[in-house]
Amino acid sequence: MKKFKRIRKLKDYRIHREGTEILIVAFLLFLLVNAPLWYFFHSMFWLNTLVGISSLVIYLLMVNFFRSPKRIFPGDVEGVVVAPADGKVVVIEKVFEPDYFKDERMQISIFMSPTNVHANWYPVDGLVTCVNHQKGKFHRAWLPKASTENERSLVAIKIEDGREILVRQIAGAMARRIVTYATAGEECFIDQHLGFIKFGSRVDLYLPLDMEIKVELNQKTVGNETIIANI
Repeated sequence: MKKFKRIRKLKDYRIHREGTEILIVAFLLFLLVNAPLWYFFHSMFWLNTLVGISSLVIYLLMVNFFRSPKRIFPGDVEGVVVAPADGKVVVIEKVFEPDYFKDERMQISIFMSPTNVHANWYPVDGLVTCVNHQKGKFHRAWLPKASTENERSLVAIKIEDGREILVRQIAGAMARRIVTYATAGEECFIDQHLGFIKFGSRVDLYLPLDMEIKVELNQKTVGNETIIANI
């Protein structure tokens, strides 16, 4: 297999593109609610102030949810698997992967809370060999059965030595929108966005058993920065 050429395609997002339209619509709605109150009922100062502050807090929470910091992996990308998401490691175990490999793999699961950055990054440089969206249920994302029963998107990536790893974006009780940018047959690189999950969920990694795991259970991860494993 040819050596993958390292190309950094960085997008300097302040607000993720998945949130642009939502934030514009929300801003206009809050404006339509608050402007008439202040114009027609300007004597009701405390009510208008309460509505205005509440609108501002909700809007800032929405902005915070769709934030997407520019990140460049600080080390050498050769021989590492990097965290695909911000969050907390909730699973590290050897499991049977039933959807793609159909054999035993090391599963690393990262739970994303509503306060985390929700952009997802490619964990390795490689070639996308398979992308598959599977419909399912919406269990709470931290439950073990979420990996196999929830709605999910599967992305398989072949690395330089010919082996494959699997990235699975999983919907949750609140997160019912999974966005996947990966396309089968395209090369992918660390620092690129793989996708986006709205309103908290989890991302699973399935790695070959001989990879050296570098994270611990309950450890917090930073997407595109924390090293998950050595190849």
